[in-house]
Amino acid sequence: MTKIKASEHRIAVIGAGAIGAAVARRLLADDHDVVVWNRTAGRTAALVKAGALPAGSVKEAASSATLVLLTLTDYVAVQQCLAELDGDLSGRTIIAMCTGTADDAHHAAQRVADLGASYLDAGIQTSPEMIGTDAATILYSGSRSAFQRHRAVLGLLSTPRFVGDAPQAAAIWDLTLFGLWYDAQLGLLRALDTVRETGIDVTEFVDTAVKQLGHVVTEAPGTASELLQATYPAGPATLAEHLTVIRHLIKLRGGQTLGDGGLPVVAARIEALLAQGRDGEGLTATIATMTNRTSA
Repeated sequence: MTKIKASEHRIAVIGAGAIGAAVARRLLADDHDVVVWNRTAGRTAALVKAGALPAGSVKEAASSATLVLLTLTDYVAVQQCLAELDGDLSGRTIIAMCTGTADDAHHAAQRVADLGASYLDAGIQTSPEMIGTDAATILYSGSRSAFQRHRAVLGLLSTPRFVGDAPQAAAIWDLTLFGLWYDAQLGLLRALDTVRETGIDVTEFVDTAVKQLGHVVTEAPGTASELLQATYPAGPATLAEHLTVIRHLIKLRGGQTLGDGGLPVVAARIEALLAQGRDGEGLTATIATMTNRTSA
């Protein structure tokens, strides 16, 4: 195979899974010079047929491009690929595009810095089929200058959003959003399981569940404002009133398949706040610093 010569306009896509293939195809559709590599070489065949250059190694792909997209399964694969790179990669930007932890992103950023390249972490809040549409969102953090330099290209893939200079910011934002979905979905499943076991009509219950979940969504900006201003008005109930309901829920959820949702921890937290004389505050106070606070 002929060695690929470096080009300042080339983009390397490392990993030809669902996301990687969608990314490469979108870039090719916009007439970009794309080089691809995948550990299982056969997976790049369709992309090569569509116009991409096949690289013989991660190192060849990365050294021939100025923008390197690591569209891989996880950070284990990211670190494995980064370990195969050496020499001076200054002038290049390497973006890890997968879900992982803050530590994962931090370690990847350190390795990329050792190589002399700029690093961006990317949290992909979209499915492969949505890549290249306005509905897709990809979060980026790390080198702000690298983000601005490649923003036009990144804008071909999604609505790009820069969320912080810390390399781990996108990973935290991305994972926290997933966590929010799991919390809501598992909470719904727990509720449906409870009413089903009791013999309540699940379909009728869902109508009221939608309204209840809507209250959380509607009040989200206000809740964020309370947190930022460090003021915790009682709202629909005081902490003491919340504690009564939470204790009832702990009993109701006893022995459930999906557990109690961590409510005993919440109850203990409220009890500690009440012991400080903060009974007039609302539920947002449970995530506030307890030290040196007086009742609102």
